[in-house]
Amino acid sequence: MTTTQLRTYTIRPGFVEQWIAEWQEQVKPLREKLGFKIQGAWIVIATSQFIWIMTYDGPHKWEDLDASYFNDPERKAMDPNPARLIEKMEEVFIEPVSVIG
Repeated sequence: MTTTQLRTYTIRPGFVEQWIAEWQEQVKPLREKLGFKIQGAWIVIATSQFIWIMTYDGPHKWEDLDASYFNDPERKAMDPNPARLIEKMEEVFIEPVSVIG
């Protein structure tokens, strides 16, 4: 079964472009290397929000794989830490809706 998470990050004002660059260069490749799939990413310029959808369909629990990401030597070596640019994080699991009609 595929697990899908919607993540909304409020990025520090003035740092959206820097966040996107660091996310593309560091965060996204490591997440994918560990088995997550990035379904897409969007930016809301007016509110400095970065929104992305990540899925996982594999034998591990989401929580365990997510912990593996944060404990991975590549993640620990990210310097400066990309999280410094995030003011607020919202993460929710979402499920598809079947449309009848």
